[in-house]
Amino acid sequence: MSRIGKTPIPVPSGVTVTIADHKVSVKGPKGQLQRDFRPELSFKQEDGKVTVVRKSEDRITRSMHGLTRTLLANMVKGVTDGFERNIEIVGVGYRAAMEGKKLVMQLGYSHPVNIDPPEGTAIAVGKGNLITVSGIDKQAVGDLCAFIREKRPPEVYKGKGVKYQGEVIRRKAGKAAGKKK
Repeated sequence: MSRIGKTPIPVPSGVTVTIADHKVSVKGPKGQLQRDFRPELSFKQEDGKVTVVRKSEDRITRSMHGLTRTLLANMVKGVTDGFERNIEIVGVGYRAAMEGKKLVMQLGYSHPVNIDPPEGTAIAVGKGNLITVSGIDKQAVGDLCAFIREKRPPEVYKGKGVKYQGEVIRRKAGKAAGKKK
């Protein structure tokens, strides 16, 4: 049995989990999330904890057990604490600023790059070209970060571009380093 899948999910006070067949809705202080799960799995709620239970032992059900538990745990964490991801812009002349709710970045192109955050996510720009993306849905936050990063991924020679905070860029030696006299 999946170790992750059989671990119960603690539901903090102030959070309500509503289970209807395979549709789960989680409501908390930061907002509300709902998701449809596979019908092969069911949920049991007791003593302030939610447990994911398999209805059968076939391969698909076993493989979805841990994933379903993690997705539900992320929903509970999202409506209580929220999720946050930081992105850095590295490079001479590269910068980011907010215009209302819209993110405007200068990334070395002939035009500025404008990004409107989707519903349920927020973008903030700190000093030093640090962009913070936050929201209650972990997948939406990650998707928005990936969308911002793909506008100018870090390049391997100088390391310029948009990267996640803490991301290590494997650098390559330039032409002069490979040439021997």
